[in-house]
Amino acid sequence: MALEDLKEIVKKSITVGFLFESNKERLKWTSLNGDIGFSKEITNRNIHRPGLALAGYVELFSFDRVQIFGNTEIQYLQHLSFEDRIKAFETIFRFNVPCLVVTNNNPLDKELIGIATNHGISLLQSPFETTKLTYFLGDFLDDQFAPQSVVHGSFIDVYGVGILLVGRSGIGKSEIALDLVERGHRLVADDVVMVTRKGEGILIGAGTDVVKHFMEIRGLGFIDIRSIFGIRAIRFQKRVEVVVELLDWQPDGEFTRTGLDHGHISVLGVEIPHIKLPIFPGKNITVIAEVIALDYLLRHYGYDAAKEFASRLDATIASKSRGKRVIDYFEHDFE
Repeated sequence: MALEDLKEIVKKSITVGFLFESNKERLKWTSLNGDIGFSKEITNRNIHRPGLALAGYVELFSFDRVQIFGNTEIQYLQHLSFEDRIKAFETIFRFNVPCLVVTNNNPLDKELIGIATNHGISLLQSPFETTKLTYFLGDFLDDQFAPQSVVHGSFIDVYGVGILLVGRSGIGKSEIALDLVERGHRLVADDVVMVTRKGEGILIGAGTDVVKHFMEIRGLGFIDIRSIFGIRAIRFQKRVEVVVELLDWQPDGEFTRTGLDHGHISVLGVEIPHIKLPIFPGKNITVIAEVIALDYLLRHYGYDAAKEFASRLDATIASKSRGKRVIDYFEHDFE
């Protein structure tokens, strides 16, 4: 599959039970009404604080989001009479709310917990302050609902640069990745790479739970990179920064010679540097991959070798047109 043909995979929903169990250790939360509402689905990655809805204004109530009760909402409820608190809670739960999270270990009347239970809505309580919980919970939901694609290739961390090797089946992606690992670089994933868009312009690559850091080498079979090379040879995720497409050498093929025109490819709507690399027997792709990573770092820090060469070439042509010698002085080294 060509990268241009990648299909975007977006998760449609997660259950409240999955949300609770996945963040049990991170958010230190507990359920105030058992597993009530754990089967309900969350379909929106955003979080909402229902202050206006508690006050009775529900025209713009984003009820399909995870609802957060912080100190403001709790103190508002405490200023109401018992009957008005019941009414406010009933107003909230008239809607199909996925779940409600109470921060700062704020207490709730048992009658209010009973209302949520009767409506089949989970009540979660966390000791975290609202800002901290919103950050962690929002980050988790962003991950769960982030667009993803499955790429057939090998993904390696080379000098801290995430290089995604793609190309036809059998062209040698895994062998190149293995050679890079043997030279001290780190394997992220082989064969099946899950690419996830984080935010607007960041792609994160990782392996699958099944494959992880296993690698298939034709003629040898499956090998476990972590067991053979140790923990230093792997990492679980890395930002995708360069796509290197391995192509069979064609005499009439069009390949970059100067590097002045940097190619890019769109992956999940994010533009990534794209290098088309022709290969043939005897060509040292491993060393070239290392140079690609180092050249990317140089460009990242403001130095572009192709532009520097073009600048020197222009200067040399200009000096020759003025009759100036290219080399003005030879040092005393006549070897």
